Amino acid sequence: MNISTDKNSRDTPTSTTYPSSGKIGGGIIKLYQSRCLYILQMNDKVHALINQQINKEFYSAYLYLNFSNYFEEVGLDGFANWYKIQAQEERDHAMLFYQYLQNENQKVTLEAIDKPDLNAVCHMDVLKAGLEHEKYVTSLINDIYGEAYEARDFRTMQFLDWFVKEQGEEETNANDLISKMELFGSDSKSLYMLNQELATRVYSAPSFVL
Repeated sequence: MNISTDKNSRDTPTSTTYPSSGKIGGGIIKLYQSRCLYILQMNDKVHALINQQINKEFYSAYLYLNFSNYFEEVGLDGFANWYKIQAQEERDHAMLFYQYLQNENQKVTLEAIDKPDLNAVCHMDVLKAGLEHEKYVTSLINDIYGEAYEARDFRTMQFLDWFVKEQGEEETNANDLISKMELFGSDSKSLYMLNQELATRVYSAPSFVL
């Protein structure tokens, strides 16, 4: 870059000449090319599975809202509260996957969310369905992790580490709820106390922030 100055004012530039090509333009082109290559580097199957997981997490939110609705209808508002908060957490999980793809400059495709299905003849059926669903979600996370490992996509593996731990906690919580129902569900007074306990659950945002 050449800068010429007026005779009377050596400190004040009067004209600036930028190179038409060279380090500045070349650097931008190289950066652009590098950016384009980076955008394309996520493995297709990993990308597709993460897109699918966004849908699965939103479905989980729908499912748990359906569970919450079931318990509202039978007068167990504490159980209803527990599953309503569970639905909020699943929505947060969906948004984390969504944001991850956005951050990685990957296309997000939002598919239709299936209608949640619940065939329950007793309260325990709902709790067991919750546990089975969490096991299913764990298998989905494991599938993405496995594909990321095969693709040597270490960034995605690091992202998924939080979900691997989270799913362990989700399965534990679902198991604990079943155990408590087995212990106290057959006695109306004990069930009332358990319902009161579950009513104290409050929503907290995920500890994982992108």
